[in-house]
Amino acid sequence: MQLSIQHTTQYSYSDPLNYSIQQLRLTPHDGFGQRVKNWSISVNGQLSQHQDTYGNIVHTMVLDGNHSEIKLVAKGEVETGLSMTKSEERLPLQIFLRSTVLTAVDAHIKAFAAPFGPLKTIADLERLSEAIIDCVPYVKGATGVYTTAPQAFEASTGVCQDHAHIFIACCRSLVTPARYVSGYLFTDDGHLLESHAWADAWLDGIGWVSVDVSNRCLADSAHVRLATGLDYHDACPVSGVRVGGGMETMQAGVNVWQLGGGGSNRELRKQIEQVQQ
Repeated sequence: MQLSIQHTTQYSYSDPLNYSIQQLRLTPHDGFGQRVKNWSISVNGQLSQHQDTYGNIVHTMVLDGNHSEIKLVAKGEVETGLSMTKSEERLPLQIFLRSTVLTAVDAHIKAFAAPFGPLKTIADLERLSEAIIDCVPYVKGATGVYTTAPQAFEASTGVCQDHAHIFIACCRSLVTPARYVSGYLFTDDGHLLESHAWADAWLDGIGWVSVDVSNRCLADSAHVRLATGLDYHDACPVSGVRVGGGMETMQAGVNVWQLGGGGSNRELRKQIEQVQQ
């Protein structure tokens, strides 16, 4: 599938903005069945690029002086649905068993996850995922970026970020390495054209398997990966601090559209299962 993406984020300020530094995880990279054909980021500030601990491409943006807004535009084309190979991980897998505030395991999550362990197959991950979305249905705006997995689980409502955090917490409670994934999602009928989140879980003999709890599926050719980490804070598209500016308002939008014809959106599952065999 050939996907064209444009992600625009604009911050406006009531007072002069004296200084801002932002970390931008807005650049996809090759792998996991995708290939970046072209990509660019434009900002009204200075950019420098580096690679973080998790292998993400990160740009540091610095804006100095008197400004009233920050505008970020990331865009390009990504080919998805390519052949999958067994995943390898350069970091020790024990890192992805580490709990964070957002992926904390409380008594309720531990008890919920226990019947699904041990997690050995893709089907095991899918059963866990289905149970989570049944217990915590998707409700837009129900939670925020600081909502923890236990809070969303107790409230029985959440968004893709919460579903990923709960899934990760359950996996880690079952001693299965798991991590957060940020990215984009294309849908045929045009809904959910926005930044998205899902999770990876590590299965012995297979490697990383990507599970989209919110959409009851494995991540496939409709998904474009941006960044990974232990939780949202490690992989969020934009984060930073500022000096001055007064009141801040933000507008963000993502357009994802398909170029030309496309194949099945479920090809990656078949490829992962072939690797397992």
